[in-house]
Amino acid sequence: MSRVIQRAAQTSSNILCRRHVRSISTNAPDGTTLNADDLPLSGIRVLEIGQVIAGPFCGQLLGHFGADVIKVEAPDVGDPLRVWRELDVDGISPWWRSIARNKKSITIDLRREEGRELVKKLASKSDVLLENFKPGTLEKWGMGPTELQKLNPSLIFTRVSGYGQTGPWASRPGYASVCEAESGFRYINGVPDPVTGALSGPPMRLNISLGDSVAGLHAAFGTVLALLSRKSNELRGQKKNGQVVDVSIVESMLNLMEGVIPEYDRKGKIRGPSGSSVTGIVPTNAYPCKPSPASPNVPSYVVIGANADSMYNRLMTAIGRSDLIGSEYARNHHRVARQAEIEEAISAWTRDRTAEEAEEVLQAASVPTGRVVSVKEVMENPHIKARGVVEDVWVDKEDGGWNVKMSKVFPLLSECESRTRWAGPELGQHNKEVLMGELGLSEQDMLRLQAAGVIGK
Repeated sequence: MSRVIQRAAQTSSNILCRRHVRSISTNAPDGTTLNADDLPLSGIRVLEIGQVIAGPFCGQLLGHFGADVIKVEAPDVGDPLRVWRELDVDGISPWWRSIARNKKSITIDLRREEGRELVKKLASKSDVLLENFKPGTLEKWGMGPTELQKLNPSLIFTRVSGYGQTGPWASRPGYASVCEAESGFRYINGVPDPVTGALSGPPMRLNISLGDSVAGLHAAFGTVLALLSRKSNELRGQKKNGQVVDVSIVESMLNLMEGVIPEYDRKGKIRGPSGSSVTGIVPTNAYPCKPSPASPNVPSYVVIGANADSMYNRLMTAIGRSDLIGSEYARNHHRVARQAEIEEAISAWTRDRTAEEAEEVLQAASVPTGRVVSVKEVMENPHIKARGVVEDVWVDKEDGGWNVKMSKVFPLLSECESRTRWAGPELGQHNKEVLMGELGLSEQDMLRLQAAGVIGK
């Protein structure tokens, strides 16, 4: 990018900041000031009307890097994720404090016409509208891209759904678990049948909603691409038109599937499950170890990834199996043909050692190795501590508050303050700030809308 364009981009960014007026500075518990003006998405307003994981995770990413994210929630109940899984002393999920960090919460009933009119007014003053309703819902309410972009032609409409906005399955409800199955992802995760190579029993599920988070990542990436496209058009003197970012959970999962489709097309290969290894790469697996003396009843495993030729040779030397080095094991395709022999040799060695002992020997030999650990060990990891991966975020309460630990949002940018500015807010915490400050509602307007149930108290 030339210096002229850089200056133009900076000027345009400053205009955006002035348009949205309110920059956000907060004081961290240690007294430092966290200023959103220093972040790359400063001046970008995102109106988030999704809920639970996929859309809100996108909003979390955008908000962390400076976007002014206004989250619309249903009065009285709010986002269901507020009360999912473990609950804190105030009855709110610590997970909520993380996924809703750096967002403002307002409460509007979208089922009411007057509520939808308020959201339309906010959309007319926003850069991005982020939603993850079932396709067709917003159109039914007169809030689809066609309607809202008449009010704000530069609006970017980021939509997350199970199967996308078009196609015969578009109207299906799309949960991450179902979409992971429909993408083929679940089929390749599990225990293989020794005869057919297909699944033996049900597929393994990762104990997170992977499809939602992956879709959220794609939505954030697509939103930033759309913002860059809009900026590029503006710098060329063209109209600053918005566009629709159509994100499907199924398609986001397909983006992770590496060579599965081209291998099927060219070779007719249907990749099946592979247990704890990975098809066609040897050796890379989780190997059983002796339990740690500190937890004698807990199974212990170490993951070894030595699929590079030189790493494989170092691994075999380190475990005393130089007999498995040579021309018959030289390249990966040679080792794939002898996978059972190689895996048994490694497992025999690891079974006689704790994961810590195995890791020490193999790390000394420069073989990629890692223990399979729980969140407890992650939090105690000296590397994690040194990198500052986990941060304390203050939950502010009228009668005090507390810190909640959460992982930072990544990636790290060398020129930006990457700490969380505030934890997920109370339900409707920013009603007055947004509805009165941005839309100009009076106290009387607020009281009337509250009494009618259009907005929360």
